[in-house]
Amino acid sequence: MTAPALAFELKRTGLALTALDAEGTFEGYASLFNAEDLARDIIAPGAFRASLAKRGASGIKMLFQHDPAEPIGVWLDITEDARGLRVKGRLMLEVSRAREVLSLMKAGALEGLSIGFRAEKAARDHRSGVRTLRKIDLWEISVVTFPMQPGATVTAVKSGTPTGEAAFAQAMRHAAARLKLLSQTNSRKMRIGQ
Repeated sequence: MTAPALAFELKRTGLALTALDAEGTFEGYASLFNAEDLARDIIAPGAFRASLAKRGASGIKMLFQHDPAEPIGVWLDITEDARGLRVKGRLMLEVSRAREVLSLMKAGALEGLSIGFRAEKAARDHRSGVRTLRKIDLWEISVVTFPMQPGATVTAVKSGTPTGEAAFAQAMRHAAARLKLLSQTNSRKMRIGQ
């Protein structure tokens, strides 16, 4: 008799973001321990330990909305602490989707994180229906729109992010650069077409 195949699962939490800078580096929690989520699951402290030892931060993918075709950055550090799974990652701003994600994070419009994993050890309380996950094989952490633990939200944006007049000036410089590039491209097309 063979062991049953382990199903790949997704678990979303609010992006308890503690820092976000203009270069796309951010910190927060991808999972909170001992907190029941909307799927009636609780993740026990230590559940990620073996997976992190096996893969390390570089072996865990950063995706957008769990889409394997949309990697948006890299995880620099993933650790368990008393609160949960603490992460530090960097969005790769050379990727257009990562630039969009950074903009939405800064605006507070995108603040969820979700883990993609296989439950290796779990037990369901038959009276309450709550499942406790004791050992998780972590594969990826995604930035998502709808978190499974809605109580965790963005808490701060680093001061390195331009705001007010500085943001306006930066936007004007970017717009001017785009117009210049568009003008040069159109000029080349006209010369080629003549």
